[in-house]
Amino acid sequence: MEMLKIMEIDRDSIISEILESFPEAMPKFQELGMHCLGCALATAESLEQACAAHAVDPDEFIIELKAYLLSL
Repeated sequence: MEMLKIMEIDRDSIISEILESFPEAMPKFQELGMHCLGCALATAESLEQACAAHAVDPDEFIIELKAYLLSL
């Protein structure tokens, strides 16, 4: 897994791009109730926007997501 790409994930990262690079991240999104990752919004929605829509702190989620990806 490419650590540099993982570390580049931030609030402005587009969900579909994250999942394109890291399809194994899908379960982490689903844990938060983000089940519509294949919907039209996900193709242009930023991580921050998705977190806001699901009442999730984006900074905490980014930390958890990066830790999860690095653990694989």
